[in-house]
Amino acid sequence: MTYKHAKSLISFLKNGLTPFHVTDNITNILKANGFKVLDIKKSFKIEANQKYYVIKNDSAIIAFTTGDLKALKNGFKIIGAHTDSPSIKIKPQPEFKDEEKYLRLNTEVYGGPILNTWFDRPLTLAGRISFLKEGEITNTNINFVRPLMIIPNLAIHLNRKVNEGQKIDKQKELLPFIMTVDNDQKKEDYLLKLIAEKLALKKEQILDFDLYLRDTAQPKIMGSKEEFLSAGQIDDLGMVHAGLQAFLKSSDNKFKLLTLFDNEEVGSHTEVGADSPLLNNLLERIVYGLEGGREDYLQIIENSFMVSADMAHAFHPAYADKHDPTNKPIINSGLVIKVSSNRSYTTNSSSGAYIKKLCFENDIEYQSFVNNSNQKGGSTIGPPNVRQLGIESVDIGNPILSMHSIRELYGLGDHESSIKLMTAFYND
Repeated sequence: MTYKHAKSLISFLKNGLTPFHVTDNITNILKANGFKVLDIKKSFKIEANQKYYVIKNDSAIIAFTTGDLKALKNGFKIIGAHTDSPSIKIKPQPEFKDEEKYLRLNTEVYGGPILNTWFDRPLTLAGRISFLKEGEITNTNINFVRPLMIIPNLAIHLNRKVNEGQKIDKQKELLPFIMTVDNDQKKEDYLLKLIAEKLALKKEQILDFDLYLRDTAQPKIMGSKEEFLSAGQIDDLGMVHAGLQAFLKSSDNKFKLLTLFDNEEVGSHTEVGADSPLLNNLLERIVYGLEGGREDYLQIIENSFMVSADMAHAFHPAYADKHDPTNKPIINSGLVIKVSSNRSYTTNSSSGAYIKKLCFENDIEYQSFVNNSNQKGGSTIGPPNVRQLGIESVDIGNPILSMHSIRELYGLGDHESSIKLMTAFYND
C-alpha cells in the first residue's frame, strides 16, 4: 500500500533533529506558503484574512490564520503538539581532563529516554550555538551529521548479569567516546574548537550551546507490507508533522492555530512550555489586534476547542499485563482518543464525542486508550493548556511501540488517519 505522506514525514524527521531545527524547518515551510512572521517582542499589526506565525526561544512556534472579528466569535480551532523529544544533552565544559587516552564528554539526561537504546550506536551532535558577532549575541543551529561518538557497552565477560537487568549509572555510563588522545594533544575546549571549525568561527566567539546527542541512523520504512516506520523522535514529531499538514491543507478563512511547544518532556514549566502564558497571551493579542475587547476575548475562549496531539502506547503482546484489558490500541488500526479519570488527559465525554463524530463523518478509524489501573501513564500538553486557558480540549494520538527509545515504531496508516482527522477538525 502507498502512504501519501510517508516521504514527507521521513524528510520532516531528518530535518528535525532538535526543537531548534524543527522550528527552523517549519518556518521555511510557512514562508513558502505565504505566512508572515510577527515579532513577539514588538507590537502586532494583525489584519483579517491573513496568515501569520510567531517564534519564541527558537524552539516554540505558533502559526495562525485570521478571518474577521465576527467569525472569531465562533472561537479558535487549535491543534497543539511539542517539538522536543527525550535525549542526552551535553553539559558545559564537558571534556574530562584526567583520563589518559580517551576523550569522553560529560552529559545529562533530558526527559525520560530508554537509556539502554543509546548504547553502541554511532551518534552525532546537533542543537543551537550562541556566539558573538560584531558585539551582538547571535544564535545559529548546528548539525555535525557525521558519526562523531559512541557510548560503548561493557563486554558481557566483565558484566555477566547484563541480560538480567541492570540499573544504568547516568553520570558514569552515559559518557560518549569522541576520540583517542595523542600525547601532545590538549583536551581542554576540544568541543568548542570542533564547533568553531564547523561554523567558521573563532573559539573565543562561542558563548554557550544547547547540544544533544542524536542517532545517525535514518528513518526506515519496514514490515512485510511496508506499513511501519522505524525512526527516532516520532514522539512527538509525528503529530507535529500531521498537524502541520492538516493546517496547510485546510481552509484559511477561519481562526485556526497550530501551536508547537517545547519542553513537554521535562514538564512544560518553561517560557516555551504548555504551562506558560505563551498561547494565552497570543490569543488575547489576536483579539485585541482585530479591535476586540476583553469581553470579546473571554467569550471567544469559551467557544474555542483544542486538540492536544501526542503519541499513545500501542498494545505490546509480550507485556499484556501492562495494558488495560479492554482498550488495546493496535498500530495501523486507527488514531487513539486518550482518556484518564484523573484527567492526566483532557478528554471528557463531550470533547471525545465531538472527535468521534468527526471520525464517523469522515470514515476515520479510531481506538481508545486508558491506562491499566495499576499503571501510571505519561503526560501531554493538554492539561497545562487547560489550566492556562480554561478551554475545551481532547487528547488524541497515534499508537506506537518502543516509546522514548532512540528508535520508535510507528504505523504509516495511522499517520494518514490523523492528518485526515485534523484536517476535518480545522474545516468543521
